[in-house]
Amino acid sequence: MKIKNANDGAMTNFEVLSFLQSRGASKEVAATVAPSEYKVFQYLVDTAANKQTKESVSDLLGKVKKYDLAKAEVLNIINLSPTLPVGIYTIVEKCDARLGEDGAQELADIVAEVSPPPEQPRSEEGLPQANDV
Repeated sequence: MKIKNANDGAMTNFEVLSFLQSRGASKEVAATVAPSEYKVFQYLVDTAANKQTKESVSDLLGKVKKYDLAKAEVLNIINLSPTLPVGIYTIVEKCDARLGEDGAQELADIVAEVSPPPEQPRSEEGLPQANDV
């Protein structure tokens, strides 16, 4: 792999997953990518990035512009897909002051509408794990 532009910008988990898939990574085949890339791929397929599309990410970017968020905050919202206000509070600095009293709920509703949350880890019986309840 050749680096064309070092530190050109941060990538979303969706973009990294798409890149690894374009290089041939899949759950069945690990031989086409480096072991470290395969580990990243294994992690990302269990996150919200696996269900996102270019359209959903673009839609989310358009809808959160009005909140005047930092690039890092938007990146974390895309990567983590928080659908509850508590998730927004962990990402947005001084959330109440910047977004207002109902801003975190509004932002969480937008994320829930546009970007599906990641699947919860499940036990072998298919039930949510005890620490998730």
